[in-house]
Amino acid sequence: MHADPVLEFEAVKALIGRHLHTELGRAELETIAPMTDRQAIESALADAGEAIEHLGARSQPQPASRGAAIRIRFDLDADPRPAAAKLRIDGATLEAAEIFELTRLLDAAGETRSVLLQARDRFPRLAAHASAIADLREITASLRGKILPDGSLTDDASVALGKLRRDQEKQRRLIEQSLERFLRAHGEDGTLQEDFVTIRNDRFVVPVVTGRERRVEGVIHGSSGSGATVFVEPLETIHLNNELVRLHEEELREIHRLLREFTGRLRDHAEEIGSTAGAMGRLELLFGKAEFGAEFRCSIPRLSAEGSRRLALTAARHPVLEDILRPQRKRVEPLSLVLEGAQHTLLISGPNTGGKTVALKTVGLLALMAHAGLPVPAEEAEFPLFDQVLADIGDHQSIQESLSSFSAHIQTLRSTLELATPDSLILLDELGRATDPEEGGALGVALLERFRALGAFALASTHLMAMKVYGASTAGVLNGSMGFDERTLEPTYVLRLGAPGQSAGLDIASRLGLDSALINDARGRMTTAERDVSRFLSEIHEQLAAIEKERAEISARERTVEAREQTIEHVWERKYAAKIAELEKRAANLSADFEKRAQETIGELSQKARAKIARTRREFQESVESLKPEHAAAPAAQGIAPTPQAKLGEGVKVKLRNVRQPATVRRMLSNDLVEVEAGFLRMQVSRADIEEILSSTETLGRKPSIRFEQGPSLETPYREINLIGQRAEQACEQVEKFLDNATLAQVDRVRIIHGHGMGVLKKAVADVLKNSPHVENFYVAPPEEGGSGATIAVLK
Repeated sequence: MHADPVLEFEAVKALIGRHLHTELGRAELETIAPMTDRQAIESALADAGEAIEHLGARSQPQPASRGAAIRIRFDLDADPRPAAAKLRIDGATLEAAEIFELTRLLDAAGETRSVLLQARDRFPRLAAHASAIADLREITASLRGKILPDGSLTDDASVALGKLRRDQEKQRRLIEQSLERFLRAHGEDGTLQEDFVTIRNDRFVVPVVTGRERRVEGVIHGSSGSGATVFVEPLETIHLNNELVRLHEEELREIHRLLREFTGRLRDHAEEIGSTAGAMGRLELLFGKAEFGAEFRCSIPRLSAEGSRRLALTAARHPVLEDILRPQRKRVEPLSLVLEGAQHTLLISGPNTGGKTVALKTVGLLALMAHAGLPVPAEEAEFPLFDQVLADIGDHQSIQESLSSFSAHIQTLRSTLELATPDSLILLDELGRATDPEEGGALGVALLERFRALGAFALASTHLMAMKVYGASTAGVLNGSMGFDERTLEPTYVLRLGAPGQSAGLDIASRLGLDSALINDARGRMTTAERDVSRFLSEIHEQLAAIEKERAEISARERTVEAREQTIEHVWERKYAAKIAELEKRAANLSADFEKRAQETIGELSQKARAKIARTRREFQESVESLKPEHAAAPAAQGIAPTPQAKLGEGVKVKLRNVRQPATVRRMLSNDLVEVEAGFLRMQVSRADIEEILSSTETLGRKPSIRFEQGPSLETPYREINLIGQRAEQACEQVEKFLDNATLAQVDRVRIIHGHGMGVLKKAVADVLKNSPHVENFYVAPPEEGGSGATIAVLK
């Protein structure tokens, strides 16, 4: 698609070029042109949209993550393309500066590739462009630091080069020492012109007064401009200088060898380097488009569907005009229009200098930008797929070609008629100009009708009444007018659709300073019909202005009501959320209070139940005791002596619940609490835990045949051990000893108290119980015995 110079597409490219920093990006910019391939256009627009998204993400706070948007650097000082092209020439050796530029290119490309590929999930299209960058990190690493920015090789470029340079430095010191001796020897005899050492023809020399050079044995290397001084290389330093020259030549040979070696490494990947340079240029251009879009507040245009052609612009602006007016702190009046369905023709009329031509140029330029894959300065933009944009804007008269304004106008129209297709966009400025208004109007109507019948999109500006009437009376043609302020006699540059505009030529001429008497004379010469039409158009525009004002007020009220509704809704949501939070807090407090009371009630019930059971057992035993004398009378009557009933007291043997071995009562602690001893285990039990009182007559008065020495006793009440506050290792030892003693005492069930804490003691106790040979099983204590803060172990 050809871009007509009158639409200033090249000026837009120049605006984008301000955001490009390398020759690679500028070279890609030169290739930009409007396209007609829908797929290529949509792909380019999608790329630009993703670059804009990346640019926007960089300016927003974002967490450091793999998919973060990181700024890409494009800061190559020189153009690496000539060096990359030189690699394709067999036998050619790159200069050190060229190798340095290629190394910088590969460094920047590697960083760009890494950054964009890491964000491929978020920016897949940019990552696809980055995938065209070859992974040449190994070559880059081998060349990095070998060449300085000034094009010289560093001393560590090779071992041999470093040694040669060290040898040269040593040789220079020897030469300087030799010459210093020479200067001291001849400093007082008037031979030397000045007391210093200089270099001529790459050799160290001393300045000698002309005419006295024969006093010095050596080689003359020239004289000063005045002839007063000759520069002599003393004989004693000639062999030293010769050695320095030899070392320098070897250095040059080593440098040339290294450059050939470095060139060979790069030549092996010449194709990849070329593709990398191209990919970096394309990426820089993409981000240049994004920065242009940010500068001019652009959006990504879209192509209308093939079956539904539509041209729509919302708040569109001409970027070149905006760039011109911005330093003047002036704004461009945005342009909005819609052409869709069968309505493909827009006829714009209105005052001179009112913006008609700018409106045509804006539509044409933005259409070219959209077809070139560029963001456009508009809030929203949609275009059909055009095959060409044809424009007749401006005066093409030429004295050299003997073309008048009208003849040039006609030639352009003829060319437009020949090239136009149903998929063309046609822009015609001042259609029917430069001839008789009646004939020009008729010609303009005929041309617009031809384009309308063809199905092309056409926009035309005019002052001719015949064309305004055509626009108002023809289906598929939309009238539009550029605004004009009757009070200030100035154009408003606002496009209004639906009615033709008044030219207001006399008003504009008056504003521009034409003599008022002349203006009044011109008004008097207007026909009644012309004045009526002008007045009628003025009334129409006043009505349109009133309607637009009313519509704007209604829209503002709607926005106010909507904002108020949202505010009310937000307030209610906030109050509702606060109420819910309060109810949840109250519910949590009630639940916690219920849980606490429930635990207390369960504890009280457990204590009451245990006391009631103990009381019932005691009453039952007392009842049994009261019955025993009556049943014992029969044996007494038969002459059988009854066995005396043992009473609970110190030294009495008793049978305890859950303990197999008989226990001995040591002392009575209270009416309900007794201290007993079972084997090695000493404990305090309730009377309810005593199942049976055994007779003690068998042991009274009997001397033990075996001497018994009691081992260590376990001083803990109710068959339990408390480990709270102890270390895990110490607690494990105590539990093992406690289990041994409990087993010897034939205790069936023990309780180990370890508390809650961090769970360390609980885990340690569980490990001991799991591996103990005395334990049948173990489980968490019930709530009345400590819950999860204690463990019950059942012994074998």
